[in-house]
Amino acid sequence: MAHTVRVRPVADNGPVTPEDFAALLTPEGQALLDSLRAYDPAQELAVATRLRREHPAGLVSAVLGQARLRQRAVAKFGAEDAFRMYFTPGGGEMATRASVASYRAERLAALGVRSLADLCCGIGGDALALARLGIRVLAVDRDPLTVAVARANAEALGLADLIEVREADVTEVDTSGYDAVFIDPARRGGRGRVFDPESYSPPLSWAVATARTAKYAAVKIAPGIPHEAVPEEAEAEWISDQGDVKEAVLWFGTAPGTVRATLLPGPRELRTADPLPDPPAGPVGRWLYEPDGAVIRAHLVAEVAEQLDGRLIDPTIAYITADELRATPYATAYEITDVLPFGLKRLKALLRERGVGILTVKKRGSAIEPEELRKKVKPQGPNSATVFLTRVAGAPSMLIGHPAVPPAVPPAAMPEQ
Repeated sequence: MAHTVRVRPVADNGPVTPEDFAALLTPEGQALLDSLRAYDPAQELAVATRLRREHPAGLVSAVLGQARLRQRAVAKFGAEDAFRMYFTPGGGEMATRASVASYRAERLAALGVRSLADLCCGIGGDALALARLGIRVLAVDRDPLTVAVARANAEALGLADLIEVREADVTEVDTSGYDAVFIDPARRGGRGRVFDPESYSPPLSWAVATARTAKYAAVKIAPGIPHEAVPEEAEAEWISDQGDVKEAVLWFGTAPGTVRATLLPGPRELRTADPLPDPPAGPVGRWLYEPDGAVIRAHLVAEVAEQLDGRLIDPTIAYITADELRATPYATAYEITDVLPFGLKRLKALLRERGVGILTVKKRGSAIEPEELRKKVKPQGPNSATVFLTRVAGAPSMLIGHPAVPPAVPPAAMPEQ
């Protein structure tokens, strides 16, 4: 998790001070939290009015805020953990998804890591996953509220014996006694996301220098980091979960110069230290493959195209086309029925003729937004279709089709380290 930036007290933000949070851990606070597991935020005013008749207003506000945060966290942590854990407003959003944290913990455990310094630990999502595999963790953050929440999470999940939570500046922590270091610099500032790696907190250059001092290290970075910014001795991994790219990680002590795309669940992994040149472009065939975002970010589209005996539809577009349907976990296949020059009137007429009311719009290399297109073509009818707004051989084009059912893909196995 990332180094926390303080937030201003806002009614919807839940507890914003260690004192507010401490009140949640009292028997009174715990009883109120337990009573609000199924609480409906739409009824907040009525619930708050009722609870304030018997409980302090500050405690009621903190409990309601935490109940909302727990509900939001279910998608990331699962209901069983989310309703036992505690969150800060920003901490829940920036925390590593449980599936990704578990995968990373398994990689570290497979490397033989038994102790780790988690720098910029946030609410402790990664520390929890590591401790569940028996890894001893020093979890460090400089924000008092975040530290209190991380400590409470370790207690709530029965992992306090393996997780030491420390309030400190990560740049002043001695990590020499640990097998590995994990660093998750803050990539948000007062104005939102930070895109310059040297504007991370702490800067990426510090994180890389610290990683180089450990036997093994992992540094979490934004998925959009330029490949030229990856240190030569690092392995760069892009991770997606159920098709959504979640993060990128620089690994030290594993496979220098390797790029890896990891797809969860699975994991499925595609990696190479010697990327292929871009595949040639050619005419659109019967099948179109949309590579997973992690594959695209890792610049491994050529490797997938080779597996599929495919080609690009345009030298600048990451869509692969082929004349044969093949199984791959690294791309989603579509059967293409029409390849047309871009034109809203023509598309609207075609959809009306085929009775298409359920329209999935995908775009790559087009300025048209999907919602804008739907409003203009007004799809109606019982049938469904997928339209790709893209370029074919440099020309704005529309590809119309539907998801294919490719042959089964063999079960995934944990990749070798």
